[in-house]
Amino acid sequence: MDIQINSGSVDLALIHYPVCNKNRQTIGSAVTNLDIHDIARAAKTFGVGRFYVVTPYRDQQILVQEIIDHWLTGHGSHYNPDRKEALELIRVVEDIESLINKVSEGRRKPTMLATCAREQYASWSYSTVRNSLADGRKFLIFFGTGWGLTSEVLAKMDGVLPPVRGDSDYNHLSVRSAAAIVLDRLLGVRS
Repeated sequence: MDIQINSGSVDLALIHYPVCNKNRQTIGSAVTNLDIHDIARAAKTFGVGRFYVVTPYRDQQILVQEIIDHWLTGHGSHYNPDRKEALELIRVVEDIESLINKVSEGRRKPTMLATCAREQYASWSYSTVRNSLADGRKFLIFFGTGWGLTSEVLAKMDGVLPPVRGDSDYNHLSVRSAAAIVLDRLLGVRS
């Protein structure tokens, strides 16, 4: 039997700073058009409330807003109304503190969970989150770009979801693929 979850109980945050490079150094990563479109479409499919793109870089913020505007008010809004619906979920914020303040305005701060390709100590199982969603709990799920969220960001979280793994030693999914899998595990219909 499937658990009933209220639409909008989950918000997503795609973090571009601070994230790690392959040497575990803190960097800022570039926004990509594919991540914006694909994660927004997955978010809309699974009933996510908001999809936040977090970058401190003004040129990247402008780029995201130009992409959104094209699909919300420009030619894209007429060409593909389904894409418009998905991109309406996106909000751009400059840093994690601004994000937390924005999602907490007028309501209690949601439970913040990170995603990570590496096993972490404070993990929440997908079934625990699904049950908490059914009980009305709100979540903000963080996805890191580059080579993942920094240890400082992970330390601010209430927990970490288990890594998405296949049956091989290879474990380097695109963030948009990982987001779709995580959303299906948390919000997908179970038969």
